[in-house]
Amino acid sequence: MIKRSSGVLLHISTLPGKYGIGSFGKEAIEFSKLLKEMGFSYWQTLPFGTTDNYNSPYKSFSAFAGNPLFIDLFSLFEKGLLTEEELKENECENPYFVDFEWINKTRYKTFRLAYERIDEIEKDEIKKFVDKNSDWLPDFALYMTLREKNNNKDWYLWEDKNLKLHEEKAIEKALKEYEHEVFFHEFIQYEFYSQWEKTKKEINKNGIKMIGDMPIYVSLESSDVWANRELFNLSEDGSPRLVAGVPPDYFSEDGQMWGNPLYNWELMKKKDYDWWIKRIENSLLIYDMVRIDHFRAFSAYWAIPSEAESAKSGSWIKGPGMDFFNIVMKKFNNSQIIAEDLGDIDDDVRTLLKETNLPGMRVMQFAFLGDTNSIHLPHNYDRNTIAYTGTHDNNTILGWLWEASEENRKTALEYCNFTGDDWGKGGYYSESCRSIIRNLWQSVAELTIVPIQDLCGFGSDTKMNQPGRAKGNWAFRITKESLSQIDKDWIKNLNNIYRR
Repeated sequence: MIKRSSGVLLHISTLPGKYGIGSFGKEAIEFSKLLKEMGFSYWQTLPFGTTDNYNSPYKSFSAFAGNPLFIDLFSLFEKGLLTEEELKENECENPYFVDFEWINKTRYKTFRLAYERIDEIEKDEIKKFVDKNSDWLPDFALYMTLREKNNNKDWYLWEDKNLKLHEEKAIEKALKEYEHEVFFHEFIQYEFYSQWEKTKKEINKNGIKMIGDMPIYVSLESSDVWANRELFNLSEDGSPRLVAGVPPDYFSEDGQMWGNPLYNWELMKKKDYDWWIKRIENSLLIYDMVRIDHFRAFSAYWAIPSEAESAKSGSWIKGPGMDFFNIVMKKFNNSQIIAEDLGDIDDDVRTLLKETNLPGMRVMQFAFLGDTNSIHLPHNYDRNTIAYTGTHDNNTILGWLWEASEENRKTALEYCNFTGDDWGKGGYYSESCRSIIRNLWQSVAELTIVPIQDLCGFGSDTKMNQPGRAKGNWAFRITKESLSQIDKDWIKNLNNIYRR
């Protein structure tokens, strides 16, 4: 059971800083100090993995590799790997949004400059790191190299059949042929992990624990699938037979067709789920706790024929259930794992959650969609719950209030004892936002989380993600000025009263 406490949801990319995107630099440590000052105990982030063409951290080239854009450039400068002029060239004038197009064009050039300057001592440290992570890193580094050699095409489109099928002799030959390029990607991962290890130590020293996020599925275009095709439900040519998604619901009349390959759970079971165990183990080296996205798929998952036009064509298939979690619980403490039990939940999912004793999730915004006895209403929570005002996929509190129906908005404000006369006023002292946060904090949930946007009273223009929209997401950043304007005394007092 988690000690009664609270936290803030803010992705690393959202942090302020000179170089266009939040990183593992001093700003991360300063933010943890701010959290401690306000009485928080947890900092939750989105996945740390590489991102896709639309910058989503939920579609990565690896379930293990980290996002190079989080590497702190100033730390590379301090190691003598970058010059002051090169640092200046990476400065970005826009502090409000991540310019992913510009960063993706320029940042790797900078990393290559740093790579060419590493000395023999550093090389030896990188090699030790590679040996320690030999289960995934050589495959990932080679995969990224081969993608570049194949005009950034995905592995199933490569012309060389032997490399496409990850045949052992072809892989050995490629590792030797492209040794320098492969080592470059291993260098990047070494920097990512070593920088984060130092930064996380400081964050933990400040009394803050990190909560990470793990997508349940991996991308077809990932090195995980390329190097371990037998673990996924694929045809001989590498194409998925069935893909992941969710059925039609309140939010989407066609459902959602995500396109991720589904797992070969039968084979995974024979291997004692070792790939999953390594994945969770790796995540718990990075974070103190990890939220597993789409928990319901362990009970039953929505399987859609890959050739289908929409998710409507899918059907439920039984998942691994407690057979999987019995293995997991032998290795890890269930207080380290959060189950994202949102969406289309049935009695089987509820039973699985109860048997695992993992904390589930509740989201305040979902409480006011017309169901007068919603499980998301705070008076219906149980203690073993992680409760949020909203997640990265939700609107902000203020944005939701503006876009909600008059009836739902009125119900929400009355429920939260809002007594003001200007519910639409946002900002750092917004009474409507405060009433909703306060109501959540008063609940019995062991842990309550507020996105930084809600703590600041920001509107819908600061949403992190708009589900169903491919472009324009994940770019929001917070400024130092905005962080300095948060009413620290108000939230500290709230934490002292209700979260201690």
